[in-house]
Amino acid sequence: MPLRLIFMGTPDFAVPTLLDLVARGHEIAAAYTRVAKPAGRGMKLQLSPVEQEARRLGIPVLTPSTLKTPEALEEFSAHQADAAVVVAYGMILPKTILDTPKLGCFNLHASLLPRWRGAAPINRAIMEGDAESGVMVMKMDAGLDTGDVAMAERLAITDTMTAADLHDALAPLGADLMVRAMGALERGRLQLTKQSEEGVTYAAKIEKAEARIDWNKPSRAVLRHIHGLSPFPGAWCEMAIEGEQMRAKILRCELIDRSGSPGDLLDDRLTVACKEGAIRILELQRAGKGAMKAEEFLRGTPLKPPMRLA
Repeated sequence: MPLRLIFMGTPDFAVPTLLDLVARGHEIAAAYTRVAKPAGRGMKLQLSPVEQEARRLGIPVLTPSTLKTPEALEEFSAHQADAAVVVAYGMILPKTILDTPKLGCFNLHASLLPRWRGAAPINRAIMEGDAESGVMVMKMDAGLDTGDVAMAERLAITDTMTAADLHDALAPLGADLMVRAMGALERGRLQLTKQSEEGVTYAAKIEKAEARIDWNKPSRAVLRHIHGLSPFPGAWCEMAIEGEQMRAKILRCELIDRSGSPGDLLDDRLTVACKEGAIRILELQRAGKGAMKAEEFLRGTPLKPPMRLA
């Protein structure tokens, strides 16, 4: 028999899992998501991607500001769900909630646990130069991503991947994994394995203060820093344009076998020297402007040596 599930998620990353669970015939009793927030120039209320899809599918939507009250627990319990599926929900589930579904609460996490527990696993994996990432289905407990793992899928991280690229690759991979996990749970065959106590790392929330590019690092570290923060919040530097220091986000780059003083522009194709080696900027965004390819940018703003990016 299909499971009766509560789905808890908020951003685009969670949508493929919701859609795949529905497609497999599971009953979604309710979708929990974060409350709509003002966005855009008009600051109109923007429903979360999960709420938009849930409403389209006719699934009841709840947006509680907390799950820690007796009223929230009563409402959650009233759904009489077999299990809850949690994908980037954005709120901590108290133990009373975790203990409510008879089969438990299951989280889809975008890392190879116990590496990169926490808020920003996709960004941190790229920024730290990891060779691979992945997704895991975990039975949740009261700790921070410490629960027993049911299933995992791995994915290689290449130097061409941005955080957006990895996000878009992991979302459908995770959806398929969660569907398989719920199928095994439905049949009573889901096996759980305790996480290793070795190799634990924490993916702290990305802070704006760490977004400035440091050209005094080796080129690969600079590239991974740039790609790990692309497109948001965007690694940035300053460049002199028309006599003024202008801030620009660098969104995509490649490694180049050149050398020079860190930050120096080495040619007219946006090749920038690092402490070791160099990178060539492929895509960037000036403050207040849209993202553009380097060729397009250079047509309107030709840059060449001697010039230093700060």
